[in-house]
Amino acid sequence: MSATSESLEERRRAVAVACHRLAGEGLLIGTAGNVSVRDGDRVAVTATGAVLGRCTPEEVTVVGRDGGVLAGSLEPTSELELHLGIYERYGAGAVVHTHSPQATALSLVLDELPCVHYQQLGLGGSVRVAPFAVFGSPELAEEVLAALEGRSAALMANHGAVVYGPTLDKALENALLLEWACGLYLRAARIGTPRVLDVDQQTAVVNAALRRGYGTTRPTGEDSTR
Repeated sequence: MSATSESLEERRRAVAVACHRLAGEGLLIGTAGNVSVRDGDRVAVTATGAVLGRCTPEEVTVVGRDGGVLAGSLEPTSELELHLGIYERYGAGAVVHTHSPQATALSLVLDELPCVHYQQLGLGGSVRVAPFAVFGSPELAEEVLAALEGRSAALMANHGAVVYGPTLDKALENALLLEWACGLYLRAARIGTPRVLDVDQQTAVVNAALRRGYGTTRPTGEDSTR
């Protein structure tokens, strides 16, 4: 097996493993959703109709940037145009689309998920809801691409959620973070109107995180934050 072929097989296995993890977390159910990772000018993406919780590498298809199939015997996901658009416009390394329950619930009622917790800043802050369009359509892809401007996550009205990241691990992390933020908002909204972080508060958090190296380990004795 050539180095190129081995790399592609690794990507196909990685996508299958990512699907298993997302299904285990309750973000993927049955055939609903899709996952992809980029390898240069090639993209390994789940096949249409694959049961994602038990997806195999053979159910991951490799396509070129034009969507042409390069490896695999199954048709790629119907949302291929959306995945390729995110790679083209935002230089993503991996894309995850789910019908996760809490994100999808908010997509039914909100036009935007406001920034209610500073961890949402990891997704770019507030999360826009792209207007409804039929799944797999060019219209849906364009609406979602617009909603992702300046963000790494978007909700899709009456449909689900999409996130991307520089790596597959980061895209998975973003999918989990988005679902957590949606759940937080849902629980708070049952009690009252959730407080929203304003621009000054968000900027203060960003500055503090940069100053303190938030989210990274360090030897004892150095400045730290929880």
